[in-house]
Amino acid sequence: MNPVVGLDVAKGESQVQAFLDKKKPYKRSFKVAHTIEGLESLHQYLREIENVTGIRPPVVLESTGHYHTPVVQYFEERGYLLIIVNPLISYRAKSSSLRKVKTDLIDARHLCELYYKEDLEPYKKRGIQLLNLRNLSRQHANITGIYVQTKLQFQAVLDQVFPEYRGVFGDLYSVVSLLTLLEFPTSEDISAVEEETVANRINELCPSRSRKWANTQAEKLMAASARNPFQRTLYQSHILSLEMYIKMLLEYQKHLSKFEEEINALAKEIEEYKIIQSIPGIGEKIATTIISEIGEIDRFNHPKKLVAFAGIDPSIFESGKFKGSVNRITKRGSGRLRHALYMAVRCAIRDCRKKKTTDEIIPRNKRLREFYDKKREEGKPFKVAVIACANKLLQWIYALLQNNSTFQDLT
Repeated sequence: MNPVVGLDVAKGESQVQAFLDKKKPYKRSFKVAHTIEGLESLHQYLREIENVTGIRPPVVLESTGHYHTPVVQYFEERGYLLIIVNPLISYRAKSSSLRKVKTDLIDARHLCELYYKEDLEPYKKRGIQLLNLRNLSRQHANITGIYVQTKLQFQAVLDQVFPEYRGVFGDLYSVVSLLTLLEFPTSEDISAVEEETVANRINELCPSRSRKWANTQAEKLMAASARNPFQRTLYQSHILSLEMYIKMLLEYQKHLSKFEEEINALAKEIEEYKIIQSIPGIGEKIATTIISEIGEIDRFNHPKKLVAFAGIDPSIFESGKFKGSVNRITKRGSGRLRHALYMAVRCAIRDCRKKKTTDEIIPRNKRLREFYDKKREEGKPFKVAVIACANKLLQWIYALLQNNSTFQDLT
Protein backbone atom coordinates (compact mmCIF):
# COMPACT_ATOMS: atom_id res chain seq x y z
CA MET A 1 0.00 0.00 0.00
CA ASN A 2 0.99 3.61 -0.58
CA PRO A 3 -1.14 5.83 1.67
CA VAL A 4 -1.33 9.62 1.49
CA VAL A 5 -3.35 12.38 3.17
CA GLY A 6 -4.34 15.54 1.28
CA LEU A 7 -5.14 18.77 3.10
CA ASP A 8 -6.92 21.64 1.40
CA VAL A 9 -5.82 24.44 3.72
CA ALA A 10 -7.94 27.53 4.36
CA LYS A 11 -7.94 30.20 7.04
CA GLY A 12 -8.20 28.45 10.40
CA GLU A 13 -9.24 25.04 9.03
CA SER A 14 -8.40 22.28 6.55
CA GLN A 15 -10.40 19.78 4.51
CA VAL A 16 -8.95 16.29 4.92
CA GLN A 17 -9.03 13.40 2.45
CA ALA A 18 -6.98 10.19 2.71
CA PHE A 19 -6.11 7.48 0.18
CA LEU A 20 -4.84 4.02 1.14
CA ASP A 21 -3.46 3.54 -2.36
CA LYS A 22 -4.04 4.87 -5.86
CA LYS A 23 -7.80 5.15 -6.55
CA LYS A 24 -8.56 3.86 -3.04
CA PRO A 25 -9.96 6.72 -0.91
CA TYR A 26 -10.24 6.05 2.80
CA LYS A 27 -13.49 6.98 4.53
CA ARG A 28 -15.26 10.30 3.95
CA SER A 29 -13.61 13.67 3.82
CA PHE A 30 -13.92 15.94 6.86
CA LYS A 31 -12.76 19.29 8.20
CA VAL A 32 -10.43 20.04 11.11
CA ALA A 33 -9.77 23.36 12.79
CA HIS A 34 -6.23 24.66 13.20
CA THR A 35 -6.44 24.41 16.97
CA ILE A 36 -4.68 22.06 19.39
CA GLU A 37 -7.82 19.89 19.59
CA GLY A 38 -8.31 19.89 15.82
CA LEU A 39 -4.71 19.03 15.01
CA GLU A 40 -4.69 16.29 17.66
CA SER A 41 -7.78 14.73 16.08
CA LEU A 42 -6.04 14.86 12.68
CA HIS A 43 -3.00 13.21 14.26
CA GLN A 44 -5.21 10.38 15.55
CA TYR A 45 -6.62 10.00 12.03
CA LEU A 46 -3.08 9.69 10.58
CA ARG A 47 -2.23 7.07 13.21
CA GLU A 48 -5.36 5.15 12.21
CA ILE A 49 -4.21 5.09 8.57
CA GLU A 50 -0.76 3.95 9.71
CA ASN A 51 -2.31 1.08 11.68
CA VAL A 52 -4.38 0.00 8.65
CA THR A 53 -1.55 0.15 6.10
CA GLY A 54 1.54 -0.33 8.25
CA ILE A 55 3.02 2.78 6.63
CA ARG A 56 3.14 6.32 7.99
CA PRO A 57 1.29 8.44 5.38
CA PRO A 58 2.87 11.58 3.92
CA VAL A 59 0.82 14.78 4.10
CA VAL A 60 0.28 16.80 0.91
CA LEU A 61 -0.90 20.42 1.11
CA GLU A 62 -0.73 23.62 -0.91
CA SER A 63 1.46 26.57 -0.03
CA THR A 64 -1.10 29.10 1.19
CA GLY A 65 0.82 32.08 2.52
CA HIS A 66 0.83 31.69 6.30
CA TYR A 67 -2.39 29.68 6.72
CA HIS A 68 -0.60 26.32 6.52
CA THR A 69 2.16 27.16 9.04
CA PRO A 70 0.42 25.76 12.18
CA VAL A 71 -0.21 22.46 10.37
CA VAL A 72 3.38 22.27 9.11
CA GLN A 73 4.89 23.06 12.50
CA TYR A 74 2.65 20.58 14.34
CA PHE A 75 3.34 17.58 12.08
CA GLU A 76 6.97 18.44 11.41
CA GLU A 77 7.64 18.15 15.15
CA ARG A 78 6.05 14.68 15.05
CA GLY A 79 8.25 13.43 12.22
CA TYR A 80 5.75 13.29 9.36
CA LEU A 81 6.85 13.67 5.74
CA LEU A 82 5.32 16.89 4.44
CA ILE A 83 4.92 17.77 0.76
CA ILE A 84 4.05 21.42 0.15
CA VAL A 85 2.82 21.88 -3.41
CA ASN A 86 3.09 25.06 -5.43
CA PRO A 87 -0.50 26.28 -6.07
CA LEU A 88 0.29 26.56 -9.80
CA ILE A 89 0.99 22.81 -9.96
CA SER A 90 -2.18 21.84 -8.10
CA TYR A 91 -4.24 24.31 -10.15
CA ARG A 92 -2.95 22.76 -13.37
CA ALA A 93 -3.97 19.31 -12.12
CA LYS A 94 -7.45 20.51 -11.15
CA SER A 95 -7.91 22.19 -14.54
CA SER A 96 -7.30 18.90 -16.36
CA SER A 97 -10.88 17.84 -15.58
CA LEU A 98 -13.65 18.75 -18.04
CA ARG A 99 -16.00 19.51 -15.18
CA LYS A 100 -15.77 22.99 -13.74
CA VAL A 101 -16.26 22.24 -10.05
CA LYS A 102 -14.41 23.86 -7.17
CA THR A 103 -14.99 22.70 -3.57
CA ASP A 104 -12.71 22.07 -0.62
CA LEU A 105 -13.58 18.38 -0.69
CA ILE A 106 -12.60 18.01 -4.36
CA ASP A 107 -9.43 20.06 -3.85
CA ALA A 108 -8.28 17.76 -1.02
CA ARG A 109 -9.00 14.75 -3.23
CA HIS A 110 -7.04 16.30 -6.13
CA LEU A 111 -4.00 16.72 -3.87
CA CYS A 112 -4.03 12.99 -3.11
CA GLU A 113 -4.37 12.14 -6.81
CA LEU A 114 -1.55 14.56 -7.60
CA TYR A 115 0.70 12.63 -5.22
CA TYR A 116 0.31 9.49 -7.34
CA LYS A 117 0.67 11.30 -10.68
CA GLU A 118 3.59 13.67 -10.01
CA ASP A 119 7.08 13.19 -8.62
CA LEU A 120 6.62 15.67 -5.77
CA GLU A 121 9.55 16.81 -3.67
CA PRO A 122 9.29 16.66 0.14
CA TYR A 123 9.27 19.85 2.15
CA LYS A 124 12.70 20.94 3.34
CA LYS A 125 12.77 22.87 6.56
CA ARG A 126 14.24 26.34 6.33
CA GLY A 127 16.49 27.44 9.15
CA ILE A 128 14.83 29.39 11.95
CA GLN A 129 17.37 32.19 11.51
CA LEU A 130 16.60 32.48 7.79
CA LEU A 131 12.85 32.49 8.43
CA ASN A 132 13.25 35.18 11.09
CA LEU A 133 15.35 37.21 8.67
CA ARG A 134 12.77 36.80 5.92
CA ASN A 135 9.91 37.86 8.20
CA LEU A 136 11.82 40.90 9.45
CA SER A 137 12.90 42.01 5.97
CA ARG A 138 9.36 41.62 4.60
CA GLN A 139 7.87 43.58 7.48
CA HIS A 140 10.53 46.26 6.97
CA ALA A 141 9.57 46.47 3.29
CA ASN A 142 5.85 46.67 4.13
CA ILE A 143 6.31 49.48 6.66
CA THR A 144 8.67 51.28 4.26
CA GLY A 145 5.87 51.27 1.68
CA ILE A 146 3.43 52.77 4.20
CA TYR A 147 6.09 55.29 5.26
CA VAL A 148 6.57 56.43 1.65
CA GLN A 149 2.80 56.87 1.19
CA THR A 150 2.63 58.90 4.40
CA LYS A 151 5.46 61.10 3.11
CA LEU A 152 3.48 61.86 -0.04
CA GLN A 153 0.36 62.74 1.95
CA PHE A 154 2.45 64.89 4.29
CA GLN A 155 3.97 66.77 1.36
CA ALA A 156 0.52 67.45 -0.11
CA VAL A 157 -0.61 69.10 3.14
CA LEU A 158 2.69 70.96 3.62
CA ASP A 159 2.29 72.51 0.16
CA GLN A 160 -0.99 74.04 1.35
CA VAL A 161 0.35 75.33 4.67
CA PHE A 162 4.08 76.11 4.51
CA PRO A 163 5.68 75.19 1.14
CA GLU A 164 8.77 77.34 1.77
CA TYR A 165 9.70 75.17 4.75
CA ARG A 166 11.28 72.57 2.43
CA GLY A 167 14.59 74.44 2.14
CA VAL A 168 15.12 75.19 5.83
CA PHE A 169 16.76 71.89 6.82
CA GLY A 170 18.96 69.74 4.62
CA ASP A 171 16.72 66.73 5.28
CA LEU A 172 13.03 67.57 5.48
CA TYR A 173 12.35 64.27 7.26
CA SER A 174 15.07 64.48 9.91
CA VAL A 175 13.83 64.33 13.49
CA VAL A 176 14.81 67.93 14.25
CA SER A 177 13.10 69.14 11.06
CA LEU A 178 9.82 67.35 11.80
CA LEU A 179 9.80 68.41 15.47
CA THR A 180 10.51 72.04 14.56
CA LEU A 181 7.66 72.01 12.05
CA LEU A 182 5.42 70.40 14.64
CA GLU A 183 6.10 73.35 16.96
CA PHE A 184 6.02 76.08 14.29
CA PRO A 185 3.71 74.79 11.53
CA THR A 186 2.59 78.18 10.13
CA SER A 187 3.90 81.68 9.43
CA GLU A 188 1.57 82.98 12.13
CA ASP A 189 3.26 80.75 14.75
CA ILE A 190 6.73 81.95 13.71
CA SER A 191 5.83 85.65 13.56
CA ALA A 192 4.50 85.42 17.13
CA VAL A 193 7.97 84.64 18.55
CA GLU A 194 11.49 86.12 18.38
CA GLU A 195 14.24 84.61 16.27
CA GLU A 196 16.25 83.87 19.41
CA THR A 197 13.35 81.86 20.82
CA VAL A 198 13.24 79.76 17.64
CA ALA A 199 17.04 79.26 17.80
CA ASN A 200 16.82 78.16 21.44
CA ARG A 201 14.12 75.64 20.60
CA ILE A 202 16.06 74.19 17.65
CA ASN A 203 19.14 73.93 19.87
CA GLU A 204 17.10 72.00 22.45
CA LEU A 205 15.71 69.66 19.80
CA CYS A 206 19.19 68.92 18.39
CA PRO A 207 21.76 69.35 21.20
CA SER A 208 24.40 67.44 19.20
CA ARG A 209 24.79 70.40 16.84
CA SER A 210 26.40 73.73 17.68
CA ARG A 211 24.61 76.88 18.77
CA LYS A 212 25.84 78.59 15.62
CA TRP A 213 24.06 75.98 13.50
CA ALA A 214 20.84 76.50 15.47
CA ASN A 215 21.07 80.27 14.87
CA THR A 216 21.57 79.67 11.14
CA GLN A 217 18.55 77.36 10.96
CA ALA A 218 16.42 79.85 12.88
CA GLU A 219 17.42 82.58 10.45
CA LYS A 220 16.49 80.35 7.51
CA LEU A 221 13.15 79.54 9.12
CA MET A 222 12.31 83.22 9.68
CA ALA A 223 13.21 83.99 6.04
CA ALA A 224 11.09 81.06 4.78
CA SER A 225 8.18 82.29 6.90
CA ALA A 226 8.45 85.72 5.31
CA ARG A 227 8.38 84.16 1.80
CA ASN A 228 5.52 81.79 2.61
CA PRO A 229 2.53 82.56 0.32
CA PHE A 230 0.16 81.43 3.10
CA GLN A 231 0.68 84.11 5.75
CA ARG A 232 -2.67 83.15 7.25
CA THR A 233 -4.01 79.61 7.49
CA LEU A 234 -7.69 79.50 6.61
CA TYR A 235 -8.22 75.78 7.10
CA GLN A 236 -7.64 74.43 10.57
CA SER A 237 -8.06 70.94 9.12
CA HIS A 238 -4.71 71.34 7.34
CA ILE A 239 -2.95 72.08 10.64
CA LEU A 240 -4.56 69.04 12.24
CA SER A 241 -3.57 66.82 9.30
CA LEU A 242 -0.01 68.17 9.30
CA GLU A 243 0.38 67.43 13.00
CA MET A 244 -1.01 63.92 12.51
CA TYR A 245 1.31 63.12 9.59
CA ILE A 246 4.39 64.43 11.43
CA LYS A 247 3.67 62.19 14.41
CA MET A 248 3.07 59.22 12.09
CA LEU A 249 6.36 59.83 10.26
CA LEU A 250 8.28 59.99 13.53
CA GLU A 251 6.71 56.72 14.71
CA TYR A 252 7.45 54.97 11.42
CA GLN A 253 11.08 56.11 11.65
CA LYS A 254 11.35 54.54 15.10
CA HIS A 255 9.82 51.26 13.90
CA LEU A 256 12.03 51.10 10.81
CA SER A 257 15.11 51.84 12.88
CA LYS A 258 14.20 49.00 15.24
CA PHE A 259 13.68 46.60 12.34
CA GLU A 260 17.03 47.59 10.81
CA GLU A 261 18.84 46.95 14.10
CA GLU A 262 17.27 43.48 14.39
CA ILE A 263 17.93 42.64 10.72
CA ASN A 264 21.58 43.72 10.88
CA ALA A 265 22.22 41.82 14.12
CA LEU A 266 20.58 38.65 12.78
CA ALA A 267 22.20 38.87 9.33
CA LYS A 268 25.71 39.09 10.78
CA GLU A 269 25.19 35.68 12.40
CA ILE A 270 24.37 34.03 9.05
CA GLU A 271 27.34 32.85 7.00
CA GLU A 272 25.43 32.98 3.69
CA TYR A 273 24.87 36.70 4.20
CA LYS A 274 28.63 37.36 4.17
CA ILE A 275 29.08 35.16 1.10
CA ILE A 276 26.46 37.01 -0.94
CA GLN A 277 27.73 40.39 0.21
CA SER A 278 31.17 39.50 -1.18
CA ILE A 279 29.74 40.00 -4.69
CA PRO A 280 30.50 43.58 -5.82
CA GLY A 281 27.31 45.59 -6.20
CA ILE A 282 25.38 43.77 -3.47
CA GLY A 283 25.05 45.81 -0.29
CA GLU A 284 23.65 44.97 3.12
CA LYS A 285 19.95 45.50 2.37
CA ILE A 286 19.96 43.63 -0.96
CA ALA A 287 22.03 40.78 0.53
CA THR A 288 19.52 40.45 3.37
CA THR A 289 16.59 40.23 0.98
CA ILE A 290 18.30 37.73 -1.32
CA ILE A 291 19.41 35.31 1.39
CA SER A 292 16.13 35.52 3.32
CA GLU A 293 14.05 34.84 0.19
CA ILE A 294 16.26 31.99 -1.05
CA GLY A 295 16.48 30.34 2.36
CA GLU A 296 18.48 27.13 2.56
CA ILE A 297 20.21 26.55 -0.76
CA ASP A 298 19.90 22.75 -0.51
CA ARG A 299 16.20 23.17 -1.28
CA PHE A 300 17.36 23.51 -4.90
CA ASN A 301 19.32 20.69 -6.55
CA HIS A 302 20.03 22.69 -9.72
CA PRO A 303 20.63 26.41 -10.43
CA LYS A 304 17.78 26.40 -12.97
CA LYS A 305 15.34 25.58 -10.16
CA LEU A 306 16.59 28.62 -8.24
CA VAL A 307 16.19 30.75 -11.37
CA ALA A 308 12.61 29.45 -11.74
CA PHE A 309 11.96 30.20 -8.06
CA ALA A 310 12.94 33.81 -8.73
CA GLY A 311 10.64 33.89 -11.78
CA ILE A 312 13.32 35.15 -14.17
CA ASP A 313 13.32 32.07 -16.42
CA PRO A 314 11.94 32.70 -19.94
CA SER A 315 8.46 31.46 -20.78
CA ILE A 316 8.38 29.14 -23.79
CA PHE A 317 5.49 28.84 -26.23
CA GLU A 318 5.72 26.34 -29.07
CA SER A 319 2.96 24.58 -30.99
CA GLY A 320 3.59 22.50 -34.09
CA LYS A 321 5.87 24.47 -36.37
CA PHE A 322 5.20 27.70 -34.50
CA LYS A 323 7.81 28.96 -32.06
CA GLY A 324 7.16 32.11 -30.05
CA SER A 325 9.83 34.72 -30.59
CA VAL A 326 8.77 37.08 -27.78
CA ASN A 327 9.42 35.10 -24.61
CA ARG A 328 8.89 37.11 -21.45
CA ILE A 329 10.05 35.95 -18.04
CA THR A 330 7.55 33.84 -16.13
CA LYS A 331 7.35 36.06 -13.00
CA ARG A 332 5.98 33.03 -11.16
CA GLY A 333 8.43 33.00 -8.29
CA SER A 334 9.36 35.34 -5.46
CA GLY A 335 8.69 38.93 -6.47
CA ARG A 336 10.87 40.26 -3.65
CA LEU A 337 13.82 38.14 -4.77
CA ARG A 338 13.30 39.23 -8.37
CA HIS A 339 13.27 42.92 -7.40
CA ALA A 340 16.38 42.51 -5.22
CA LEU A 341 18.26 40.86 -8.10
CA TYR A 342 17.22 43.65 -10.47
CA MET A 343 18.53 46.29 -8.06
CA ALA A 344 21.72 44.29 -7.48
CA VAL A 345 22.42 44.20 -11.22
CA ARG A 346 21.73 47.91 -11.59
CA CYS A 347 24.23 48.64 -8.81
CA ALA A 348 26.82 46.15 -10.12
CA ILE A 349 26.98 47.45 -13.70
CA ARG A 350 26.99 51.11 -12.68
CA ASP A 351 30.21 53.02 -13.27
CA CYS A 352 32.08 54.52 -10.33
CA ARG A 353 35.45 56.11 -9.71
CA LYS A 354 38.23 53.83 -8.57
CA LYS A 355 39.49 56.52 -6.21
CA LYS A 356 38.18 59.99 -5.48
CA THR A 357 41.60 61.46 -6.36
CA THR A 358 41.55 60.03 -9.89
CA ASP A 359 39.23 60.23 -12.88
CA GLU A 360 39.50 56.51 -13.67
CA ILE A 361 36.04 55.01 -14.09
CA ILE A 362 35.39 51.31 -13.52
CA PRO A 363 32.19 49.31 -12.96
CA ARG A 364 31.51 47.97 -9.48
CA ASN A 365 31.38 44.41 -10.84
CA LYS A 366 33.65 44.10 -13.86
CA ARG A 367 32.62 40.58 -14.83
CA LEU A 368 28.91 41.35 -14.74
CA ARG A 369 29.44 44.61 -16.64
CA GLU A 370 31.31 42.74 -19.38
CA PHE A 371 28.41 40.30 -19.67
CA TYR A 372 25.94 43.20 -19.80
CA ASP A 373 27.96 45.00 -22.52
CA LYS A 374 28.08 41.78 -24.52
CA LYS A 375 24.29 41.46 -24.43
CA ARG A 376 23.86 45.10 -25.45
CA GLU A 377 26.27 44.63 -28.36
CA GLU A 378 24.13 41.70 -29.48
CA GLY A 379 21.26 44.16 -29.81
CA LYS A 380 19.39 43.21 -26.66
CA PRO A 381 17.23 45.98 -25.12
CA PHE A 382 18.25 47.36 -21.73
CA LYS A 383 15.74 45.38 -19.65
CA VAL A 384 16.46 42.14 -21.51
CA ALA A 385 20.19 42.60 -20.84
CA VAL A 386 19.54 43.35 -17.15
CA ILE A 387 17.37 40.23 -16.75
CA ALA A 388 20.10 38.15 -18.43
CA CYS A 389 22.55 39.60 -15.89
CA ALA A 390 20.16 38.77 -13.05
CA ASN A 391 20.01 35.19 -14.32
CA LYS A 392 23.81 35.05 -14.42
CA LEU A 393 24.08 36.63 -10.97
CA LEU A 394 21.68 34.09 -9.48
CA GLN A 395 23.71 31.22 -10.91
CA TRP A 396 26.83 32.72 -9.30
CA ILE A 397 24.98 32.98 -6.00
CA TYR A 398 23.94 29.33 -6.28
CA ALA A 399 27.53 28.22 -6.92
CA LEU A 400 28.92 30.32 -4.07
CA LEU A 401 26.38 29.05 -1.55
CA GLN A 402 26.81 25.44 -2.63
CA ASN A 403 30.62 25.67 -2.39
CA ASN A 404 30.57 27.92 0.67
CA SER A 405 33.06 30.29 -0.99
CA THR A 406 33.29 34.04 -1.61
CA PHE A 407 33.25 35.89 -4.91
CA GLN A 408 36.56 36.74 -6.55
CA ASP A 409 36.11 39.63 -8.96
CA LEU A 410 38.51 40.41 -11.79
CA THR A 411 41.05 43.08 -10.95
